[in-house]
Amino acid sequence: MRIGVLAVQGAFIEHENILKNLGAECVEIRKSEHLQQELDGIVLPGGESTVMGKLLFELKLFENIKTRIENGLPVLGTCAGAILLADKIEGENISYLGTIPMKIKRNAYGRQLGSFAAEQEIKGIGKFPMRFIRAPYIISAAPNVKILSTVEEKIVAVEYGNQLALTFHPELTDDYSIHKYFLNVICSRT
Repeated sequence: MRIGVLAVQGAFIEHENILKNLGAECVEIRKSEHLQQELDGIVLPGGESTVMGKLLFELKLFENIKTRIENGLPVLGTCAGAILLADKIEGENISYLGTIPMKIKRNAYGRQLGSFAAEQEIKGIGKFPMRFIRAPYIISAAPNVKILSTVEEKIVAVEYGNQLALTFHPELTDDYSIHKYFLNVICSRT
């Protein structure tokens, strides 16, 4: 199984390490040529969503990634990756890939000092140690978006067709459950 990992900024190495430990081959996506190969899924990691969004355009990755996701390529977006997937960002007139009908709030818990950890149930996965670092949360989602988890009544994980969006960092834990779930989503679609 070959997974593309957006590697222009953010916590991509951590995702790669987990995926490799689970037996997947990882391809770092840094320029449009890297998207020429066959991929079974793609990871949009945490980082700075504004910078990542800008780089998607500058490196000519935006259209290809958006089209592939819309055509069914499974995607896991974590923290900034979830912001890239949201079709609405609170207080902004722009969105990035916009492939999940949901509204997200950027830096929802405040600055770095507002970072925290929580252990919460995720549908289909079980209890998971969540790490929130300058994290967003999902304000609302369309009825056909499956809510997988909430923390303090705020949506932190959703599934929409071939897309998983998490507002926390599963790659910063020793628990591989979410990445296993993502690989199972890919297997179920092939």
